[in-house]
Amino acid sequence: MNHIPSAAAPERSTNGATLAAGPSSRFPKQTAMAVLVCWLLVVFDGYDLIVYGTVQSSLINNTGWGLTKATAGTVGSMAFLGMMIGAIFAGRMSDTFGRRRTILGCAIVFSAFTILCAFAPSAPVFGGLRLLAGIGLGGLVPSANALVAELVPAKWRSTIATLMMSGVPIGGSIAALAGIPLIPAFGWPVMFLIAVLALLVVIPLGYRYLPETLAPVRAGGQATEPAGFGFLLRAPYLGMSVLFAISTLVTLFAWYGLGTWLPNLMQLAGYNLGSALTFALALNLGAVAGSVITAWAGTRFGPIPTAIAAAAVAAVALVVLVAGPPVTVVYLMLVLAGVGTHGTQCLIIAAVASHYPAHLRGTALGWALGVGRIGAVAAPQVGGLLLAAGLGVNSNFLAFAGAAAVAAVLLGAIGIKINSKTPTSVGAHNV
Repeated sequence: MNHIPSAAAPERSTNGATLAAGPSSRFPKQTAMAVLVCWLLVVFDGYDLIVYGTVQSSLINNTGWGLTKATAGTVGSMAFLGMMIGAIFAGRMSDTFGRRRTILGCAIVFSAFTILCAFAPSAPVFGGLRLLAGIGLGGLVPSANALVAELVPAKWRSTIATLMMSGVPIGGSIAALAGIPLIPAFGWPVMFLIAVLALLVVIPLGYRYLPETLAPVRAGGQATEPAGFGFLLRAPYLGMSVLFAISTLVTLFAWYGLGTWLPNLMQLAGYNLGSALTFALALNLGAVAGSVITAWAGTRFGPIPTAIAAAAVAAVALVVLVAGPPVTVVYLMLVLAGVGTHGTQCLIIAAVASHYPAHLRGTALGWALGVGRIGAVAAPQVGGLLLAAGLGVNSNFLAFAGAAAVAAVLLGAIGIKINSKTPTSVGAHNV
């Protein structure tokens, strides 16, 4: 591609120390610790996203809040609505005020409001707290990805971005594993109190190890290069920005739809809570494996071609579930669905991080993930409405499979658009 002039150039912190030089392959200790802290925060981000799916049945059956499947879907969407707000504005804020401040601020917000969810007295209060926690959750991922992209050498940017996003399904796996013994023993609130670990352990590590990567500002507070949505949504970025955003939307529709509804769907299909949570664990472990597999494949074949294949795998796996296969095949298909849906999203993030210059990177990631959260907001509600309409469990699997198939088509359009251009930048990646 011909508009990544800063990808190969050294990127500097506010104190002038070089943090990442394009041709270098070294990972200083400070860089490794910063990437680790970002990854740990993404793990808690993933935990917080999936935890609602693990407690959903308890909220419907054991709280006396009067939740139905449809209203439970609406409550589930509140966190994703907050994420949409957080992703759009935090990405822009990280380009303006700094990655470090934005990451730490978002982490404090999502940790504090997640803890408060454990004490919610009613569904409206719980939904409001999830909305506020979602703002922090949504802002964390684009800001952390922008920081990591500027810390690591350019040749490793796609791989590290993809591997770092393994934190989302790892956090989801922890939520599923923790829920099996903790919910029956202590009730659903304990699942939200676990967020205190992020507040007391990981965030202090962030204060110590996270650097700032933005270039110093000029006198008067003006950035050295223009940033913002006005520059993102015009030539030469407009077409790709729209395609990246819609691809993210349908991918997140499939991923978070499954994450929110899978335990409940499997219970409706006749499995008990423990078995239903193991199915959720299979989905998330598949997503962890997908992060590793797609990191390798994305580096070798390019993020976009690999993302097309991953989305197609997810679509096929979810269609197979509709046939009601044996339980062993169900587990296998859920693993493949996790590989495909989460792997696709990881690769889209890697492609966005490589496609835009540094001064637009946070804004571009925030734009793609922010618009993409529309899919995450819609998925829990659509799943609940399909069930409430009596269309059964398979209607959900077909809806999520269709979204994955659309993602494959849109990513194909991105690939065609990229291949129609002649890369001229030294720092351009095989996106």
